[in-house]
This record gives sequence, C-alpha cells and structure tokens, in this order.
Amino acid sequence: MKSFVNSIYFKLFAIGILALLLLIPTAMIEGLVRDRENIRDEAVSEVSSKWGYAQTLTGPFISIPYTRYTVTETTNGKTIVSENRERLHILPENLSVSGDILPEIRKRGIYEIPVYTTDVQISGDFVMPYLSTLDVPLTDLEFDKAELVLGVTDLRGIQSQIEVAWDDERSFFSPGTPSNDVVYSGLHTPIGFTSDSAAQHRFTMNVSLRGSGHLFVVPMGKVTDVALRSSWPDPKFNGAFLPTNPNPTSEGFEAQWSVFDLNRNFPQWWTNNGHSVEDASFGVELLVPVDDYQKTYRSIHYAILFIGLTFMVFFFIEVSKKVHIHSIQYLLVGMALVVFYTLLLSLSEHIDYNLAFGLAAGATIALITGYVKAVLKSGPLTLLIAGILSVLYGFIFVVIQLQDFALLIGSIGIFLILAMTMYFSRKIDWSSARSGDA
Repeated sequence: MKSFVNSIYFKLFAIGILALLLLIPTAMIEGLVRDRENIRDEAVSEVSSKWGYAQTLTGPFISIPYTRYTVTETTNGKTIVSENRERLHILPENLSVSGDILPEIRKRGIYEIPVYTTDVQISGDFVMPYLSTLDVPLTDLEFDKAELVLGVTDLRGIQSQIEVAWDDERSFFSPGTPSNDVVYSGLHTPIGFTSDSAAQHRFTMNVSLRGSGHLFVVPMGKVTDVALRSSWPDPKFNGAFLPTNPNPTSEGFEAQWSVFDLNRNFPQWWTNNGHSVEDASFGVELLVPVDDYQKTYRSIHYAILFIGLTFMVFFFIEVSKKVHIHSIQYLLVGMALVVFYTLLLSLSEHIDYNLAFGLAAGATIALITGYVKAVLKSGPLTLLIAGILSVLYGFIFVVIQLQDFALLIGSIGIFLILAMTMYFSRKIDWSSARSGDA
C-alpha cells in the first residue's frame, strides 16, 4: 500500500482530483461575474429608461379612415346593414432617411453606458394608389381625415417638436397613432391628401432623437435610401438588410442602404392590420465589441488549462529533479490561480481592463514564484515557473482581446503547448519513475 501511495500513478490521480476540485471555486467565480454583469445590465436599463431605449423609425405613412358597409340577409328575409370603421394605409413612393449619430458615455455608479443623440432628416413623396385590388370604394375614403403617421419606438427620446413640411403647408406632429394596425407607438398629424392619382405630395421633416443600443429604420418606401454616419468606432450593422458600402474606421463609420419594395414582404398599401413591417427593419447597433465581463468570462474558460499546465510543470519538476511537492502545496498554488480571476473582475470594474489584467497577473505570478522559491529553494526552477506563467497569461491576454480570430489563435496556442509538453516529457521513464524520489 505504501508503494502505491508513493507511486507516480497515485500522484497523478491526486493531482487530477485537485484540479477538478478547483473547478468548483472557478464556477463560483463565473457565477459572480454573471451577477456583476446583471447589475451592469440593470444600470444600462435604468439609464435607457430615462434617456431613451433603442429606437426604430417606421414611416412616415398615410392612414385614411373609411367605413365598410356589410349587407347580410336573415332567415326571415330581412336585410341588415352593418358598419365597420377601417383604415387604409399608404406607403411613400420614395423615402430618404439620413442622420448623424452622436454617441456619448453616461455613467451610473461604476458603470459606463453608451447612448446617442441623432438628428434625422426624412423626406419623400406620396401618390394615390389604384385601389381596385383592395375592394375599397373611393367614395368611402374620408380624405379630409387623412393623417401622416411616423412610428417612433420610445417617444421619451424625442428632443424637440417635429414639424413636417407637406407640399406648401407646415404642421406639427401630435403624440399617439390613429390605430395600432402598423405601429404601436408614434406620432400623427392631419394632412391634405386627394384622390387624384396624378398628384404627387412631397414631405420633409427633421427628427431630433435620443436613444441607446441601436437605431433602426423600416423601409416603408417603394424605394428607401438610408445614410447614417457616426464617430462610434465599433458599429454592428444589423437587421434585415446590410449596407451597400459599409466603411467603418477607427474614427467612425458611414453606411448607406438602398432597399426596394421587392426586397420586403409587404406591399405599398393595405387595409387595417393586414401586414407586419417590423421584421424588415435594419440599421446600426453601437456595439461594445468585447466588454470587460465578456473578457473575464473568456479568460475563465481557460482556467482548467492554467491549472492543469501549472500542475503538470510542478509534476515534471518532481519527476525530473527528484524533489517532493506535497499535495497541499499543489492546492495552494491552484487557489492562487483561481484568485487571479476575482482580482481581475474587481480591478476591471474600476480601472482599464488591460491594466487590471496586468496587475492581477503580476500579483499572481509574484505570489506563486515567491512560494515556489521558498518551497523548492532553487533560483532556476523559480525562474522557470515565472517564465511559464508569464507566457500563459500573455497567451490568454492576446486571445481575449481578439474577436474574429480568438478561436483560431486559441486552438493553435493549445496545440503548441501540448506539443512542447510531449517534447520535454519524451525521455521520462514513466514505468520506473516515482513521485519525489525517482
């Protein structure tokens, strides 16, 4: 029994058990990161609720009420005429949307939340459609009650009164929508619209808006042209359509979209709630590419690699240098590796993430190498441990900074580490080696 306890196989088994046990506090730290991230999200939601949520502009479009008469006959031969109030929705022929998105950072406690203000210029024109396919009698349409409707997701983000120039007249929008057929939140204003299919009605307006997260546009025009600009360096173009010429740089971006009615799944006019338009929205999201919590998550995913490789180095030192390292000493070193993540999490909430990583890694390396120096009493072995830990932390730092190539670099790095481990252990006689006295 004593021979088995001193055997290399028992030591390997004990080291494996210790490494697995250390994953328990690592998982607890991952839960702590999730809790801190939830607190951050609550701060974002609180700021957004007062500043303005993510905004989507829908329209403008024309909404015209009319009465539909339905005639039914009862079994007694009586005729009953019922009246139903309905609405005809007409979309613009041409729609042009352009705007400058001005980002800024708002603070809530220790958290920074990106928000934006924007001045959007909207222009276009309308014509009276041919209604034969809709079975709507022209005489039933109440043109004197026609309204121009603009959908805005969060009305709290509107910065000023919105005036629309319609043909030769000007009017201001009022809050609310005449119906929920197309949008649930927005503005409306009465307009002059005629049944003359040859008449073209032009409009222009400026919308000053605050929001957070993203700014989307629904392509309501038969031809919709959208141009957005911003100094935000990390845009994410999202939604149903991508820009034709995205040009993101470190100084911002300029993006343009051109969408036709054939590209979307709804027509130029319909009655009531016959179609949904939200799925066709597109635009830009002010993306934080890899925030501090995501970076910490990604570094925790390499915890087993850190612990396993460090323990493997200690084990090789035992076997090759004929020294004895107690299991408790393995455990203390492993706990130091785990505490690194709590240091990283707490420091990154107050200072720059890169600096926090450097301080946490430096403190951990200093702690472990100091302990190794006291235990092994060997300068070269201490320098070896310090060098290996520095390379590991440097490797993790590079991987978590990357986005598109993180998996590739991580896979190559792990492969090289495995190759080096196999190379340096190739001459060990595992059948005769013993822990500490081989």
